[in-house]
Amino acid sequence: MEIEERMSLATRGAAEVITEDDLRQIMGTAERPRCYIGVEPSGFFHVGWTIWAKKVADLIDAGVHMIVLEATWHAAINDKLGGNLENIRKCAKYLEHCLFALGIEPGKLEFIAAEDLMKDLSYWELVVKTAKNMTLARAKRAMTIMGRKTTEATLDFSKCIYPSLQVSDIFALDLSICLGGMDQRRAHILAREIGPKLGFKKPAAIHTPLLMGLGAAGRMEVEKSKENMDVELKMSKSQPETAIFIHDSPEEIQKKIANAYCPPRDVRNNPVMDLNRKIVFKEQRSLIVERPAKYGGTIEFFNVNELSKAYANRKLHPSDLKVATAKALTQILQPVRKYFDTNSEAAELLAEMRRMTVTR
Repeated sequence: MEIEERMSLATRGAAEVITEDDLRQIMGTAERPRCYIGVEPSGFFHVGWTIWAKKVADLIDAGVHMIVLEATWHAAINDKLGGNLENIRKCAKYLEHCLFALGIEPGKLEFIAAEDLMKDLSYWELVVKTAKNMTLARAKRAMTIMGRKTTEATLDFSKCIYPSLQVSDIFALDLSICLGGMDQRRAHILAREIGPKLGFKKPAAIHTPLLMGLGAAGRMEVEKSKENMDVELKMSKSQPETAIFIHDSPEEIQKKIANAYCPPRDVRNNPVMDLNRKIVFKEQRSLIVERPAKYGGTIEFFNVNELSKAYANRKLHPSDLKVATAKALTQILQPVRKYFDTNSEAAELLAEMRRMTVTR
């Protein structure tokens, strides 16, 4: 595969790449560069996560050796699933099935449990060396990688260790590329800064956009410094009424989108528009809005710019947008529902997940 084709696959749809020059060098010189995404097994797989899952598939197609680090102890530190490691491990297996349900072939990516990395004494040497190159203030500012605020570090000191663990994961796995949502950029920047000091690679980083929660009323953007991500507005599994899970029934999808925040004319701070921008138009060629003739009749939009223009000019009512979006998303997720209906292990794990208490 030519370098330009590999780069196109690796970068399409990304919110940012740090840096494209570094990534190009890696893709041009390494036959199968090692890349990972660290995932906390912390609850149901929502549609926002399909953004990075599709990027995993892109990178596999680009000839990258993809690793999913099941961040079990990280999830425990972050109080997910009540910190119960047995439940966290079950959730990790459930997440594997979610990726398979989204079309990623089981043999094409490697799953590694954080616990297995931590069995090696050399890992803890890395944690100490990494921490020695990080100030407490810097560690506290990195709380956004956990979906936490800086102030929460004062309540539980283990959360201050989290950034050192995540950066050490990158070194221990001998990675050339890091993948994650925009909320993970601070950990990746730390790895790029600290890695060369400790004799490790300076990894390139690919960051995917975050999807707004359905109840979000405000702005979710990264300032010029890219250091002030508002993690409060992203879709979260701990707020199930404002999150769409990939195995939700058509009725659940319809109900959640019907109740979503969707201000008229606003195409920027609008979760339903965000679903179309980041999910629907990435998966299908158009969005069909069915309306009675007296309300303008059925109309088909072939890209998000057409949709945004019509909505901003009040040519499309919020309720019509919601109905069309729910129908499109239901169709997109149909193969996932079928997978969980027909795979007995996946169905059993999903049933176990539904018995667990998901914590924020």
